[in-house]
This record gives sequence, C-alpha cells and structure tokens, in this order.
Amino acid sequence: MKKHTEKRVAAVTLGCKLNYAETSAILDTLRREGGWSLSSMEEGADLILIHTCAVTKQAEQKCRQKIRGIIKKNPASWIAVIGCYSQFNPEALAAIDGIDAILGSNDKFDLQFYNDIAFGTKQPPLVKVSSVSRLKEIHEGYSLDAAESVDRTRAFLKIQDGCDYGCSYCAIPLFRGPSRSLPATTLVKRAHLLASSGYREIVLTGVNTGDYRCGGIKLCHLLRMLEEVNVSRIRISSIEPDIVDNELISLVAASKKIVPHFHIPLQSGSDTILRAMRRRYDTALYRDRVMQSVQRIADCAIGADVIVGYPGETEEDFLLMYRFLEQLPLASLHLFSCSIRQGTSLALQIANGERKPVESAEIARRYSELAQLGERHEARFKARSLGKESLVLFERSKTAGEGALQCSGYTRNYLRVFVECIDREQQESLRGKELPVMIDSLDKDLNLKGRVLS
Repeated sequence: MKKHTEKRVAAVTLGCKLNYAETSAILDTLRREGGWSLSSMEEGADLILIHTCAVTKQAEQKCRQKIRGIIKKNPASWIAVIGCYSQFNPEALAAIDGIDAILGSNDKFDLQFYNDIAFGTKQPPLVKVSSVSRLKEIHEGYSLDAAESVDRTRAFLKIQDGCDYGCSYCAIPLFRGPSRSLPATTLVKRAHLLASSGYREIVLTGVNTGDYRCGGIKLCHLLRMLEEVNVSRIRISSIEPDIVDNELISLVAASKKIVPHFHIPLQSGSDTILRAMRRRYDTALYRDRVMQSVQRIADCAIGADVIVGYPGETEEDFLLMYRFLEQLPLASLHLFSCSIRQGTSLALQIANGERKPVESAEIARRYSELAQLGERHEARFKARSLGKESLVLFERSKTAGEGALQCSGYTRNYLRVFVECIDREQQESLRGKELPVMIDSLDKDLNLKGRVLS
C-alpha cells in the first residue's frame, strides 16, 4: 500500500510547449499554496504528475507506454495522469493498474484533487473530467523560475487556450474547449517575472496562439506591450496562416526582440483537401503570407506542418502538395500521418462512408517522399548561414564523440548551432549567454557547427 511520507512532487510532460507551460504553473501552485517541495523521479517523489497528449493515436500510445514505465519504476509514488488524454479517453487510462488520479483539462489545475489522493481523503482512482464544451475559465501557464528550470534560457508563457476554428480532423477543441485568452496585464506581469529570474527568451504558447484576444487587445498589441520586457528575444509558437497578416509581418520586421521565425501550419498543398479539412485559407493565401514574410523580414525562417494521407487524398492531391512545398522557401517540414480522432467531423464522415482512409502503405510512401523533401529544404536553408556571423543563445552542453565537449544553442531564427569547448569550465560558462558565433560547417546530419567570436 502506498503511504505518504513527505510532500515531494515531480512531473513528466508529454506533448506540446503549452503542456510544458501548464505543468510548471501547476507545480508552482502546489509549492506556493500546497506546501509541496519540487523533486524529480530520480530523487524520489511522493506524487508524480504525468501531463499527457492526445493529438494523435501515436501520442496516446506513447503516453500509455510512458505511464506504465513510470508506475513500474515508482511503485511507492502516487500517480496523477492529467491533461488532454485524461480529458479525451479517461476510460482507457482507468484500465491501467497503478494510476491514482485521472484529471481532465480544467480539473488538473485544482490543488485539492492532488491532496485528496496523497492524503487519503478520497480513495483512488480519483477520476475528475469536467466538460470543456462551454468552458470560459482559463488558467495561467508559465515556466518555473530560471534557477529551478532545466532549460534556464528559454521560458514558455501561455497566452491563450482552446480553439474555435473547427477543422474537420482536429480533436483539440474536444479536450481544450473554445478559444479564450489571458488578460494582457497578467501576461506582461508574468513576463517581467520570468525575465527578472534570468530567462533571455520568452516563447508565447497556446492552442491557437494567433487568435489571442482579450479586452480589445489582440496579438500585435500584446507583442508591442511585451517588447518592453527585459529579454533578448520573444518568439511566437505555431501561428495560423490567416493571422500572419501585414500588421504582424511589419511588426516582426521592425522589431529588435521579436525573432524572425514563424511556424505556419499548412496541412495540405491541395485546395481540394484544404476545403475538406475546413481550413481558413487556400494555397494562394498561404504562399502569399510565406513570401511576404521571407521578403520583408531579414533571415526569416519558416517551418510548416503537413498532414500526410488525409482520407480522400488522391495521388493528384499529393503531387499538388509536393510541388507546392517544393517551390516554397521553407526552413523545415514537420510531418504527421493523418490520425482519425473519435468525435471529429472527419471520423463521422468516414463512419458514414463519405470519405475513405488512404491505405497505410501509400501513406508511408508519401510520408517518405515528403521527409526527403523536408531534408532538402532544411539543408538549403541552413547552408545560407555558412560563413556568416549569428547571435547564438546557448542552452545545452554535452560530451560528443571521442570525449569532445560541446555547447549548443539557437540563433534568432531557430537554427541550432554547436561549438566545441576547450574544457568544462568554458562549456558551462557559455550556457545562458547570447554570443556572436561564426558558423563554419554543416555536417552530414545537418548539424551546424561554429566558433564563438571574442
């Protein structure tokens, strides 16, 4: 039988940057208001939070594997599985022996539930999954102070949650609810706290980040307010094409803090499939927003999400997408095999025989061809940096092959650069600093390597 000894809590986060921001905020609340001390699984924890993802079937599978592994290695710990998978399919989690609490997307922020399982107020498994369909409440999400964070240079700040776009394949509204945003004053105050704790970069996160709107303030206004915060960089996470308008492009082009990097989901390069997906743009608009960005913003890097094998996607649709992507000046491609999620309009269309899934072998072939195209885009974009000086914000250190000491970080346009260090003292001294680096080479694994300029 599990027994409470102290009040130590650890957390494991799966999925997106938004999950990471929320995990940290929950830990901060448990510490400040609940008297818990922050720990790790290696150090030992009385309570372990597992923050889950359910955006695809593969994500769910990874969650189940991770949960079972954690339960096996930590038999004396209380296990609370929280977030999107808990909201989407609590029954599947309830079948896993060893889970003490299953908390949905809104319920995970309630401190009392963690105390209930840890102190025997309620017998496990405790399942609390409230409906999110009309949810108006929104909770903060932010990184822990830099001194307590593994990543001490880059902080995540949640500005928005939920989505109203209604894409046919997307289950996120089913476990995140409608779009809602945090007050700008709350966000600016939190950003100042993150900056004063030592972070050099703040990444703005949300389900539909560009849909930020609160009290008459929209994304560009919020960005102008955040430019007053004492950090080197402000980065926008994934943003929809219809939001990347003239105002935003002009703002980023003129800003010294908002970095030249957009991640703009495409999902398909076929207008027929985009209409079936209920996306709010066509390929002409997408191309225009990408071209405007790279032409007007110096060194702008653009990544794109693409769904492969959407039901009903013909070979012609695929070839249209391939050729469309081939012509775009992209820095990276993020590929996803289409995952049919229960409760979506796409799942209903398939059940009614309106759309037919693409065969798995065909999806694999198309995925492979696009992956190769993505590598060529990445290589071409990174090669543009060779022989040039870039500011690199150093984050991580490691020992590479044959004992070589390395430190790596990211340029403003999100290219990872490795430098070799003379000794561990130099290696550690680089972390957390933004320094000029001459980029010298690009290896066969597409790693950029350079040297710090004195």
